Amino acid sequence: MSYATADDGVRLHYSVTGRRSGPPVLLIQGLGADKHLWDLQRLALAWTHQTIAMDNRGAGRSDKPRGPYSLTQMARDAVAVLDAAGVEQAHVVGASMGGAIAQILAITHPERVRSLTLTCTSCRNHPWRAELLAGWAATARGSGLGRMTNEAARWVIGPRSFRRLMPAVGWLGPLALGRPRHAFAAQVEAILAADGSLIDRLGEIDVPTLVVAGNQDILTPRGDSEELAERIPTAELVVISGAAHGLMIEHATTYNRVLLDFLRRAERAWQARAAA
Repeated sequence: MSYATADDGVRLHYSVTGRRSGPPVLLIQGLGADKHLWDLQRLALAWTHQTIAMDNRGAGRSDKPRGPYSLTQMARDAVAVLDAAGVEQAHVVGASMGGAIAQILAITHPERVRSLTLTCTSCRNHPWRAELLAGWAATARGSGLGRMTNEAARWVIGPRSFRRLMPAVGWLGPLALGRPRHAFAAQVEAILAADGSLIDRLGEIDVPTLVVAGNQDILTPRGDSEELAERIPTAELVVISGAAHGLMIEHATTYNRVLLDFLRRAERAWQARAAA
């Protein structure tokens, strides 16, 4: 079991799988989720890439301090994981909150990023979404993660998949299995505390960037992805039809094909850049 140590002493769990000689890919998950929500991507990348899947502070096997947390700190956590894994530069893939962390990582530590994949994410807090997330945190604190999961599921799982996935608790299911309430709430508070001060710096990102959206995502609607693609000069936007917020699971085959194609192109671009 592998652990990195953050600059404030928090232990961060991560797992390295796939082809050890392949291009490294750092996978950063979203709110409350652990590395296992990347399992379908880790399997798809196994023959060609080395994957480093991390548990953010407050999730999985990483430490769960009472906080406060910040997205900037969590970006530094990602750097600590890369250091512990012996990886100088990686293709960085982030989903939802993990996509926000990935943006900060690319801006504050550009030398560590070969490419950027931003999935079902955004660069700002809309008032309606901030109110929604605050409500989830309040429910988690007051009634537990099981109740919160039931509230959140319809925002995360597409209508076509809801009946199929809900018996397995759905995309947020692992949150209900003995996770401390304070850790989930601290992650929410980190999202709500983000002040958007780095939005104007998205134009500094100069590595190949893929922005992926689901056209049925109601938690991070397509407009959020379109804004990212407009603000990042090197970005390309892919919209997956019929996909909602949990598209990495619901539409894994399509998402993995898009991701693999992008990573191959991005690696070629990085190799050419390194040789120049």
